[in-house]
Amino acid sequence: MSHLAEYLTLMAVFAVAAVAPGPDFAMVVRQSVVFGRRAGVLTSLGIGSAILLHASYTLAGLGFLVAHSIVAFSVLKWAGCAYLIYVGVKTWAAPAPAMDGEAAPAPAGVMTDRRAFALGFLTNALNPKAMLFFLSLFSTLVSTETPLAVQGFYALSMGTLLVCWFALVTIFFTGRAVRDGLVRFGRWFNRVTGALLICLGIRLALQRAVAAP
Repeated sequence: MSHLAEYLTLMAVFAVAAVAPGPDFAMVVRQSVVFGRRAGVLTSLGIGSAILLHASYTLAGLGFLVAHSIVAFSVLKWAGCAYLIYVGVKTWAAPAPAMDGEAAPAPAGVMTDRRAFALGFLTNALNPKAMLFFLSLFSTLVSTETPLAVQGFYALSMGTLLVCWFALVTIFFTGRAVRDGLVRFGRWFNRVTGALLICLGIRLALQRAVAAP
């Protein structure tokens, strides 16, 4: 029962953090509106898979080392910052997304499954805030006596929850009425979402490493 209580507490805290808007949310909305439901779901799968990456190095003890190494944290931080700004600039300059039933203008119509998955994976994997949050969450709420197999199940559940949440976000934003309403803003939608991603990248650049509990 102690593992059940630990699991429920962990998932409750993670669920609150998962629904908070951030780079992952902005990327899923952008993918869903510009490229459609399939791209949005695959991006969501990429984000959920990145959680398993964070879990792997956290359980291996590498997350603690990264969080307390200025060099390692800085490399991760600047890589994530550059990535978000790059995607933001590309989004800002992209053609306006097409209405349902219209042909999407190039290059907006070019989004392979692999690329959609990679966009989601890299958005989360290169975010040091996600790494610090995951490390802090496990350090605070998960007992050191909890078997690694059980902790792995916790991580898998967290990744699954994240995928399900963003799949729901995708379904909402690819509903015809919602999507067409956003697409009516034309290039302004790309400019707003692009500026948001750029701002998130700049905000990430200001993130500092903090000691986990």
